[in-house]
Amino acid sequence: MHAYESDFREPLINGLDKNYTKITDDIVGPTERTYKGWWPLMIIFGALAGLFVFCLGWTVYYGIGAWGLNKTVDWAWDITNFVWWIGIGHAGTLISAILLLFRQRFRTGINRAAEAMTIFAVICAGMFPVFHMGRVWMAFFIFPYPNTRGPLWVNFNSPLLWDVFAISTYFTVSLLFWYSGLMPDFATIRDRANGKTRKWIYNILSFGWTGTAKQWQRFESLSLVLAGLSTPLVLSVHTIVSFDFATSVIPGWHTTIFPPYFVAGAIFSGFAMVETLMLIVRKVFNLEDYITVNHIESMNKIIVLTGSIVGIAYITEMFIAWYSGYLYEQFAFYNRALGKYWWAYAWMMSCNVLSPQLYWFKPFRRNLWITFILSIFVNIGMWFERFVIIVTSLADDFLPSSWNYFTPTWVDMGIYIGSIGLFMTLFLLFCRFFPVIAIAEVKSVFRTSSEVAKRERALKDEKQNGGFVGHTTFGILDKDDK
Repeated sequence: MHAYESDFREPLINGLDKNYTKITDDIVGPTERTYKGWWPLMIIFGALAGLFVFCLGWTVYYGIGAWGLNKTVDWAWDITNFVWWIGIGHAGTLISAILLLFRQRFRTGINRAAEAMTIFAVICAGMFPVFHMGRVWMAFFIFPYPNTRGPLWVNFNSPLLWDVFAISTYFTVSLLFWYSGLMPDFATIRDRANGKTRKWIYNILSFGWTGTAKQWQRFESLSLVLAGLSTPLVLSVHTIVSFDFATSVIPGWHTTIFPPYFVAGAIFSGFAMVETLMLIVRKVFNLEDYITVNHIESMNKIIVLTGSIVGIAYITEMFIAWYSGYLYEQFAFYNRALGKYWWAYAWMMSCNVLSPQLYWFKPFRRNLWITFILSIFVNIGMWFERFVIIVTSLADDFLPSSWNYFTPTWVDMGIYIGSIGLFMTLFLLFCRFFPVIAIAEVKSVFRTSSEVAKRERALKDEKQNGGFVGHTTFGILDKDDK
């Protein structure tokens, strides 16, 4: 017995040729053969990942003096990249956990890739605080452990240590959530595998999954428990990241609006990155029937909401600075908008506040090219937001004699571009060897939300109504929905 779904809702699975076997073939296909678009992307992003490793090696050898840091701006692109990547990693857990708890079915086509994106983004983010310390081999000093060095006590004072605990917890829960959802699909690949090695590997990965009723019951229970744990983590992790700034006395950082502001921005940038990846995946792996325009439109609605919240936060910051009467705070925000970093502020406002407003209009929400371009714009804008918060607040602080201008070096640029390469390399490997869409979850909505199911209901209604098909049934759909 399946829940009835109104025919006004667009199908989540397109194609009148779909059945359970066809769904399995389409989703498992990329793991069984290499698609022609995969190798060029892999070569490009693999080279960028190599650049990332080279620049990190250069940094370790020469020290962080290889970056563009100076005596005033001692946090710059490293922490900017760190906060940016952590923000991107938020959408995966949001899509998977919160939408699961609220039983939102549109998540089924995108949740698996979003969860993978979370894992890889957190891996990229976690590297930056480590290398930011300079002498990587001394990283154990930031952890609390018993003092065995006489009068010397370990450095437990850095606020970046809070991030270590927050991010490691978030990463662990997200990894469990992602992997537990993969086990039934690993078993499906194992059962279809021809070679002994392939069958053996996927059998290990599936933990011997057989698909009994008891296993599915425990699977559902585990998913709900992990979703319940992940939901507060979505809010807490980026709140703790924002505390790195909010607990200081630097004008531009010392503000209580940061926790909700950072969380909204993280969801905003995360959904944009999901769209960027999903639009590439659906084209390269021929998954247009499962990642539909309806999925993209639903995400665009969330983007315009969170983008508007971020815009309100920008205006609120300006108002608080003006209303406080605090000279240094007012100067900090005046300097952001009209100072020497005005170009970064302009990029931030135009990409984050203005561009998402196009999504108020349905034709823009449903246009895939516009969505792809704007999703990239949003992530560019969110990077500039982190840059504006960090660099402009430090470059012009309390003492005019110490004011300075930050200019990145080729190592800064190489690490940032290389981190994108590492992220995309990991994601492409995931798409090649793991099912990029949750097979079982897509099948769970097949009898209610697919084009086939809606057609069957339309024909049934037609028969009952004596040959008349109303406009509310599947008999009439817009051309762009097909």
